[in-house]
Amino acid sequence: MATDHIRYDVLARDALRGVLRKVLTDAASHGLPGEHHFFITFVSKAEGVKLSSRLLAQYPEEMTIILQHQFWDLTVLEDRFEVGLSFGGIPERLVVPFSAIKSFLDPSVKFGLQFDTSDVAEVSPEALPAAPAPSAVAVPAPAAEAAEAAEEPTPPSQGGAEVVRLDRFRKK
Repeated sequence: MATDHIRYDVLARDALRGVLRKVLTDAASHGLPGEHHFFITFVSKAEGVKLSSRLLAQYPEEMTIILQHQFWDLTVLEDRFEVGLSFGGIPERLVVPFSAIKSFLDPSVKFGLQFDTSDVAEVSPEALPAAPAPSAVAVPAPAAEAAEAAEEPTPPSQGGAEVVRLDRFRKK
């Protein structure tokens, strides 16, 4: 078999990460349109990932975050994204390099990407600094949603985001 000097696998992976980067950049600039929301799974100890020691202890191997209604300060750079989320009522700032992402899923349109992270370098937990927690900003709901919310009883909030395993959504 011939040697692949062009490295099509690397080119394809980088192109798909470009799709992810573009989608997150648009979400940072304009918000999430319609029913779109994102499940992003990443390697917790990958080089460049910044999580608080509390989250790292809770999710030592990998973590899935959901970007839907309760996130803030989404910033997208060439090699990573940063986002504010609340876990158990405690605001956290996460930094996730694109190279650490294992999967991206937008279940509203049944679109997903998977990335091979077997070559991702891991760092020891003590080398990870705690990410500073930003203050949460309340975003008022549009009038139509506020009217619907007033009509429907809502269950008591558990506070924070829920980490969901993507295995539930995969075809068997």
